[in-house]
Amino acid sequence: MTHKESQKSFTLPSLQTSALLLAAGLGISALLPVYAASKVSQTASVNQKTQLISQNKKVEITLVSYAVTKAAYEKIIPQFVAKWKREKGQDVIVRQSYGGSGSQTRAVIDGLEADVVALALALDTKKIEQAGLIQAGWEKENPNNSIVTRSVVALETRAGNPKKIKTWSDLAKPGVKIVTANPKTSGGARWNFLALWGAIAKNGGNETQARNFVTQVFKNVVVLPKDARESSDAFYKKGQGDVLLNYENEVILAAQQGKTDTSYEVPATNISIDAPVAVVDKNVDKHGTRAVAEAFTKFLFTAEAQREFAKVGFRPVNSTVAKEVQSRFPKISRLYTVGDLGGWNTAQKKFFDDGAIFDKIQSGR
Repeated sequence: MTHKESQKSFTLPSLQTSALLLAAGLGISALLPVYAASKVSQTASVNQKTQLISQNKKVEITLVSYAVTKAAYEKIIPQFVAKWKREKGQDVIVRQSYGGSGSQTRAVIDGLEADVVALALALDTKKIEQAGLIQAGWEKENPNNSIVTRSVVALETRAGNPKKIKTWSDLAKPGVKIVTANPKTSGGARWNFLALWGAIAKNGGNETQARNFVTQVFKNVVVLPKDARESSDAFYKKGQGDVLLNYENEVILAAQQGKTDTSYEVPATNISIDAPVAVVDKNVDKHGTRAVAEAFTKFLFTAEAQREFAKVGFRPVNSTVAKEVQSRFPKISRLYTVGDLGGWNTAQKKFFDDGAIFDKIQSGR
C-alpha cells in the first residue's frame, strides 16, 4: 500500500511587512505558528537534531516496515503517541506501510516518503542509504547499532513432526521435503541460507563441508518461491513440504493467532536475525519531522516497546526485557551474526550475486 504525505505550504510575510511588524514591536512569530526549523531560511543555521514544536498542530510521520512487525507496531505506536502528547503537548499521527522488506525498500527508493524505515535486514537499509536518502553512519544513531529486533531461524514441521526433524542435519536426509524462499529474491531466505551455511562453518566445520551440506539441503527443496509470504502459503495453504524454514517470531505469531496447526524446532546453533531501524534523513528534513522521527526510533528501544516486540515472538534487544522473557524462548548455545560471516556486503557477493555460490549450487557446479 502506498501512502502519500499530505503537505501544507506556508508563505512568510514580505520583508516590508516584517519591517513594519518590527517597528511596531512585534515579531513574525506573533503571526506564524512554529514549525521545524531545519530549512526555514537559507541563512539560518541548520540544526539536524532540533525541531521546534507547535503546541496546537498535529505532526505526521510515515513508518515503512516489513510485514510481520505489524502486530507489534499496532501496540507500540499508541504508547509513543501518548508519551509525545504528554511530554510535548502535540498530537502525532503515524502513517504505516507494511510489506516484504525488499519491496518496501524499492518503494522508498522510488518515492514512498518514509520518515522511518524498519526493515528485515541491514542490506535493505544500506540500499536506501546508497540511494542518497539516509546519511552514512545511521547505525550509530540508536542503541545496539540500531538493531531493534532479533529472531532466529526455526524449522516448522507438520503437526506432531512426523518426519522427526529436530536440527539442521535432519534437513539433508533423503526423503525430507523442504520449503524455503529463493535467496536471490527474498531477504528472509538469505537469512535461511546463512543459517544453513553457519550450521557447519560456525560449528567446527570448514567451508567445503558447509557447501556440501547446503548443496544437499537444497536438493531436498521442493518449492522455491520468490518471497517469504509465498513460501508460507506453499507450506500452510497448499500443503507442500515436510518442513518450512521460517523466522521464529513468525511461527510464534501465527500460532498465537490460531492460523497454523504445526510444530517447530529451533536449532541450538543459529544465526541472529538482526533487523535495524533508521530515520530517512532526506525525508524528515523535507517534512520538518526530524525531532519526532528520532524520538520514535529511540522509543523502540525502551522496555515498554521491547515488551511488545517480545509478545509477538521477537527476541528483545533490551537487556532488562530479555531477562524477563528468557524462559519463553529456546536456548541458543551457539549464536552467530552476519558480521561473523563477513558482513552483508561480503555475504551478498560471496553467496547471492549472479554467479556466486548459490547459483553454483543450483546449477550443480
